[in-house]
Amino acid sequence: MLDPHRLIILRAVISAGSVHGAAAGLHLAPATVSQHLRILARQTGLVLFEKSGRGIEATPAALHLAEESGRTLADLERLERTVADLRVGRAERITFSCFASVAQAWMPHVVGALRIASPRTVVEISINELHPSGGRRQPDIEIRNEALDADPLILDGYQRHVLTEEELRLVLPLGHPLCSQEVVDMVQLRDEPWIDHDINDGPTGRIIARACTTAGFTPRYVARLDDHHAALSLAAAGLGLTVLPPIALTGMPDNLTVRPLAGPTVGRRIVAFARTHPVRARLIHDALTALREIASHTGTPHHPDPHGGTSTVAAPGR
Repeated sequence: MLDPHRLIILRAVISAGSVHGAAAGLHLAPATVSQHLRILARQTGLVLFEKSGRGIEATPAALHLAEESGRTLADLERLERTVADLRVGRAERITFSCFASVAQAWMPHVVGALRIASPRTVVEISINELHPSGGRRQPDIEIRNEALDADPLILDGYQRHVLTEEELRLVLPLGHPLCSQEVVDMVQLRDEPWIDHDINDGPTGRIIARACTTAGFTPRYVARLDDHHAALSLAAAGLGLTVLPPIALTGMPDNLTVRPLAGPTVGRRIVAFARTHPVRARLIHDALTALREIASHTGTPHHPDPHGGTSTVAAPGR
């Protein structure tokens, strides 16, 4: 079995570009680093480094090994944290995977509710826009969004719970000519400069793009980002407009305003997928209860979901 410590040293040498640089960062002697690399090369049967001028250069095999070891080392680090939690009596853990606006707007309420229900529980949250595979471990609850007219997403081993539906809003600077309208038709945005907050073309980005296609145009992007806060900042600077869900509009700059969209309306559904896990069943139930509470706090009435779970419909003007 490979020694994780030697894999850490391998990654450090590749990152630093030299044995001496890695040794300084790891607080080891250069000779010790070199010895560990020789042992790792012998164990794997791989050539890990080759001479390059006065230094060394990682081989493709070394680079591939370092990349593949990243998740394993992260899992070992998590295991060490679990052991530490067990040592001090924190035996329970619940993991979430969600998109950034939910993490900001909803998860404080959820974590607070879980701390009241189970004070020793550790809550882990991964952003699934950054970690499509779910982060370091399989999440107990996965929160995703989908188009209102899309086929319902089903995840094996998870129960589906619809939390809310919401209409996305046009965000534009105060003083923009479209501010004079109570509702803006999508086709009026044909020649406007757009700021994209979903450069990775996630579900929300695809929903917006399809609405533009339905209206007969392709957005003229002046900037594309993977952060809605940055998109709001660019809009506030007068560089363009953007389209965002209400949940992402917290902390919006004072010189921005929002308008509903029509022709077509642009909407999405937020769904929680709860893992079937007998050991964490109580925690998962408490977390779902808290998610439903914060989702309904927006004032959206509930109705039965035709695909199972609980559904909500956005109230007018939201």
